[in-house]
Amino acid sequence: MTAHSSSAALADGFVNGRVSHWFDAIGLLEPGARLPGSRDADVCIVGAGYTGLWTAYYLKRERPDLRIVMLEKEFAGFGASGRNGGWIVGELAGSRDRYARRHGRAAAVALQREMFGTVEEVVRAAAAEGIDADVVKGGMLTVATNRAQLGRLREMVAHDAEWGWGPEDLRLLDKAEQEDRLRVDGALGATWSPHCARVQPAKLARGLARVVTDLGVEIFEGTPVTAIRPRTGSAPAAATTPYGTVSAEYVIRATEGFTAGLAGHHRDWLPMNSSMIVTTPLPAEVWDRIGWSRSELLGDMAHYYMYAQRTADGRIAFGGRGKPYRYGSKVDDAGRTQGWTVDTLWRMLTRMFPAVAPAGQVAHAWSGVLGVPRDWCSAAVLDHTTGLGHAGGYTGHGVATTNLAGRTLRDLVLRRDTPLTALPWVGWKVRRWEPEPLRWLGVQTMYALYQFADTGETRGRATTSPMARFADKLSGR
Repeated sequence: MTAHSSSAALADGFVNGRVSHWFDAIGLLEPGARLPGSRDADVCIVGAGYTGLWTAYYLKRERPDLRIVMLEKEFAGFGASGRNGGWIVGELAGSRDRYARRHGRAAAVALQREMFGTVEEVVRAAAAEGIDADVVKGGMLTVATNRAQLGRLREMVAHDAEWGWGPEDLRLLDKAEQEDRLRVDGALGATWSPHCARVQPAKLARGLARVVTDLGVEIFEGTPVTAIRPRTGSAPAAATTPYGTVSAEYVIRATEGFTAGLAGHHRDWLPMNSSMIVTTPLPAEVWDRIGWSRSELLGDMAHYYMYAQRTADGRIAFGGRGKPYRYGSKVDDAGRTQGWTVDTLWRMLTRMFPAVAPAGQVAHAWSGVLGVPRDWCSAAVLDHTTGLGHAGGYTGHGVATTNLAGRTLRDLVLRRDTPLTALPWVGWKVRRWEPEPLRWLGVQTMYALYQFADTGETRGRATTSPMARFADKLSGR
């Protein structure tokens, strides 16, 4: 609990940080047993978030004899896997145009179709393994709240149609359909896509940790990795910790937004900050006014975008950008969030849903980091010569993409040529981020421009602000 001078309505017992509401809801964890000493393995996975857990899961399901060791600095699910907005979304974690330029249009379309299928795969796997994570496949609703956003919404539908998306993948809703699903104050238009499901993130992470442990994977928590070494000569690849070294045929880095803390990887992916609040449970009369009975995930077309879900226990979890980046790629790993960010998110939430203001309060605020490559394109990589691999750079689409990464890394480790290993993100390479202070200045400028553009559009600008287009070019998106 913390004191907070705020315009937001804070509940008694308001919590700031302490990982996330998702973990508070299931009981905040302490790290489990740490690595007891050096050992050998077939596969060593650094990081026990979704990427590492799904990789271990699919490898063990395919090859039960594999010796798999996972090393985690905190506890399984501590990072973005336990802090995200709970969107299992089939959107591509990268640029279709960039993938197509390097590998061809058909390859980019195949990757997108695989992402659609991945939503179904996560839902299937959770059910098959008895993971109760509040999963509901209600689709995704995207709203436009001003004329410029409405223009971008229509452009998005037209552009996706050019890439083969039919009305069964994404369609514009008329006013009656929109309000039948969800009534957002001031919404001028909306789209709906079926390729999205709600999840309680911490329940999924801890459920996966339980499943892979039962399959025989060793997870050592409270065990930071200080260095990763490639295979050289007869010496295997290895991950070094203060408590011993794990030597393995393959070492897979699955550290996403925390990658900058590893030696030699400081500028690989930029740790972008995202923040969330969750309300107290809302009374039935509020839901009667809002709707939202089908568990759709909600986003908008702002440049400084928001994302939200209706939780299984009748709250609204609402996220967006707070302080987007900390100098030197530092991360606030406790999840603590600035008061002005809490206020901003509350204003956004209650502007979209005025009925919440008199009936609800902010129960918890937290933040987390996601990995952003310089070209905003995710990658799955395995080098059989060095024995090193990694996947990540999900740019906020990791809840589903991590599952595709796990299945892809499984096939790469097992040296299989499959449709997954032929996808264009496999082996994807991109230049590193600029050194400081250029990195910090660039991110601050980018988001200042996006905020300026959103303000102008909210005040009546009918078309997308050129400031936003310049910010896109600056960021490399």
